[in-house]
Amino acid sequence: MENIEQEFMSVIREYERVIYKVCYLYTTPNATLSDLYQEVVLNIWKAFPKFRRECKVSTWIYRIALNTCISFIRKEKNIPEIVTLTQEADRSEEDDETQAMLRQLYRMINRLGQLEKSIILLYLEEKSYEEISEITGLTVTNVATKLNRIKDKLKKMNKEE
Repeated sequence: MENIEQEFMSVIREYERVIYKVCYLYTTPNATLSDLYQEVVLNIWKAFPKFRRECKVSTWIYRIALNTCISFIRKEKNIPEIVTLTQEADRSEEDDETQAMLRQLYRMINRLGQLEKSIILLYLEEKSYEEISEITGLTVTNVATKLNRIKDKLKKMNKEE
């Protein structure tokens, strides 16, 4: 039992930022970042003994995090609220211009639908189309098509701002 706990804690430490990023994009007034994070970690803990390593740990973590957040939001029936990037900004040492660009990108991403958010988040995490396909359940071709449409949508939003 102790080995499982140690392995679990190691996985959580390794993927903490990934979990926070996913949770951040689904934060609402009734679903705070800490609530979502705790819910995701709890679901990872529940599923951990059954993880068969048939896919990468990162793919498995993303899948649980996305499904948990989407389910939480559906349950709350709230539209995601745009939140600040203070936690991300604190962790980063980039200049003000880069931070402003990141805040703008996150604001635009927050305006996307749930599936679009998931896909662009995975893309920004440099996941391959195959990995995105595996996590979302879409075909690789569908991932590519949706990504192109999402990029176009974000470009359009950027021009409007």
